[in-house]
Amino acid sequence: MKNFITYALTALTLFLLQCNSALAQEVDRGLTPQQAKNVIDSIGDRLNRNYVFPEVAMTMSNKLKENEKKGAYKDIKDPIQFADQLTQDLQGVSKDLHLRVTFNPEGIAERDQSVTPEDSTRYMNNYIRRLQRDNFGFKQVEILDGNIGYLDLRSFSDTQFAGETATAAMNFLSNADAIIIDLRANGGGSPQMIQLISSYLFEGRVHLNNFYMRPTDDTLQTWTLPYVPGKRNTTADVYVLTSGRTFSAAEEFSYNLQNLERATLIGETTGGGAHPGGNQRVNDRFMIWLPTGRAISPITNTNWEGVGVVPHIKVPAADALDTAILKALETLKDKTDDEGMAQFYDWSIKGIQVEKNPVTVELATLKKYAGKYGPREVRMENNHLVYQRGTGRKYVLIPLTNDEFMLDGLSDFRIQFLSENNKVVALQGNYQGGNTDKNLRDK
Repeated sequence: MKNFITYALTALTLFLLQCNSALAQEVDRGLTPQQAKNVIDSIGDRLNRNYVFPEVAMTMSNKLKENEKKGAYKDIKDPIQFADQLTQDLQGVSKDLHLRVTFNPEGIAERDQSVTPEDSTRYMNNYIRRLQRDNFGFKQVEILDGNIGYLDLRSFSDTQFAGETATAAMNFLSNADAIIIDLRANGGGSPQMIQLISSYLFEGRVHLNNFYMRPTDDTLQTWTLPYVPGKRNTTADVYVLTSGRTFSAAEEFSYNLQNLERATLIGETTGGGAHPGGNQRVNDRFMIWLPTGRAISPITNTNWEGVGVVPHIKVPAADALDTAILKALETLKDKTDDEGMAQFYDWSIKGIQVEKNPVTVELATLKKYAGKYGPREVRMENNHLVYQRGTGRKYVLIPLTNDEFMLDGLSDFRIQFLSENNKVVALQGNYQGGNTDKNLRDK
């Protein structure tokens, strides 16, 4: 798989193309009609030799040449604007959002002059440091209330560099009862990372996807790995969060798990890019990112190109995480026969429900609860109840019911006011594990 062509322009190539080269000579930023024609001819040649669909390639090539003959580009003097217009025209025919033309003569010149081992090492080190600053796309990993694992993954970086980070993240999630993988801000990357992360979620060898590559006329298969470092989590319910920004490799991960019935997708329909490929040089000033293959699911015999991946549960992207957490907890509660575990999940469910639909308690009722209960004290401050034990931290109380309250900032402890004959007589502490304690109200 090391030579597998990626969905998106590799981060290394992006780095090289975006660098401002001290070695590059001053470049001409104008554009003559003859230069525009040469670019169009070169793009047409590459399309016809490599684009995944030959018929579409010919139509695109002919369209650009027809536009050029009609003078559609003659008034464009800015090469960046010209590249953008070519991209728009190519995508207008193909509907392929991976296909794009870029102008970056400095980056191309720098790459061309990076011929010595020292240059290559310097660029590679800079590239790796840049990935490290973003933690290889692993933005956040944590265990939420209810033993729900959460991974905010912003890109699928190459496993050559990001493999150890991915392994650490997946091992951290290995004891979670459910796992939420957030791809709402993920624009794609490496199929190898898809393969690695997926392998932690399945038992045994599982066929993930196929890719037809036009240049070699080969079909490549991807499967889960026979071995992963650490521990797999094959029993946890998996939820994948999507948005309209979820694209390319992030879509493949979502599509694979959806069709293998390993995950519930929550959020918005994804961007719709299923064609892997790579960046090709047009001349010394222009590049074209050219899709040369297409994904073919072994289950659906098709892919998500142009239509996106449609989630099981459609909600605005901003609401996807809360929806997934609540869905995960409710599913876990429904599946368990253990009363203690059901109470454990119900604890978190009630907290989420109150956040979505706050409970209102009359001010007169709140004032009745103010008082001292042994080492515990409840006071009214700014029309809110505040709880404090001894000289410890103060917590604002959030109503769960008329007499039970959460502590803002403390998730595993709640208090309940006990009444007799319509008088508050005690404060009971309720703990997430099921234990309770009680203090009588001071007279």
